[in-house]
Amino acid sequence: MTNVIEQIAAIVPAAGIGSRMGAEIPKQYLMLNGQPILGHTLDILLTHPRIERVIVALSPDDTYFEALAQSKHPKLERVIGGNERADSVLAGLSLVTGGWALVHDAARPCLTSGDIDKLIMAAEQAPLVNDVPQGAILAMPVRDTMKRGNADGQIMATVCREALWHALTPQLFPTRQLRDNLTNALAAGATITDEASAMEWAGMTPSLVAGRGDNIKVTHPDDLRLAALFLNNK
Repeated sequence: MTNVIEQIAAIVPAAGIGSRMGAEIPKQYLMLNGQPILGHTLDILLTHPRIERVIVALSPDDTYFEALAQSKHPKLERVIGGNERADSVLAGLSLVTGGWALVHDAARPCLTSGDIDKLIMAAEQAPLVNDVPQGAILAMPVRDTMKRGNADGQIMATVCREALWHALTPQLFPTRQLRDNLTNALAAGATITDEASAMEWAGMTPSLVAGRGDNIKVTHPDDLRLAALFLNNK
């Protein structure tokens, strides 16, 4: 038995400041090929035919969003986010009553429509566990040799990379399950670094969907230049 996915709402946590970029403005508003990073991210989500709504979680002090060309799009909604990613995702989920939630990083501007299609298809085709959909995430198999270091920056061990994946976004889950598991995991003091980690905490087994290698997250200044190259070659 598989699941037919309908009513997909995309949630974009965009309340952070991206301190590692060392910029004077939040990194999602840095210019990239003619528009802010967040503009590219919203473009792909707003134009995808399977996504009905796009909800952006913003800082209460955000003074940049209104200037985006996408800010008045009829599919776009906004909500005040929180201090942590999970808080912003929960704020977005508060506007959604059913269906599925597709959560995507604000600073991943190189996402393609094809990868969204692959993610939705994988979540639809994944077997149910006790009649419960398990969801799916985009990810990339680890290609490089992995080392575990100590506090002094010395190698302690080589880690087998077999079956290791880099988690990407979007991540796609049933709305009610994601909201409940995020809420309960945070209340229990669990470490939640992405949506899948909340589902794993609850005993679920999301599917891993191999995504494109150019779906990078802009975190450091070099990433901005790399993202510009990727967008120029799409």
